Amino acid sequence: MPKRVRSKSCDRCSIPAEILYRVQYDDSGRWKFVCLTCYPIVSRNNPAYVYGGTWKAEKY
Repeated sequence: MPKRVRSKSCDRCSIPAEILYRVQYDDSGRWKFVCLTCYPIVSRNNPAYVYGGTWKAEKY
């Protein structure tokens, strides 16, 4: 079965990425997808940070 390749943009910087992290990082409680570049910025020393999984572009 062929791979399914999808695309999604980072909710913080809007740059498309193949791997995004589903996180909550503010008091809104909303889940957002952030790229590898934005992930350390939103997670480090952030009491509102919650990890919710990894989204990958390639599905088998």
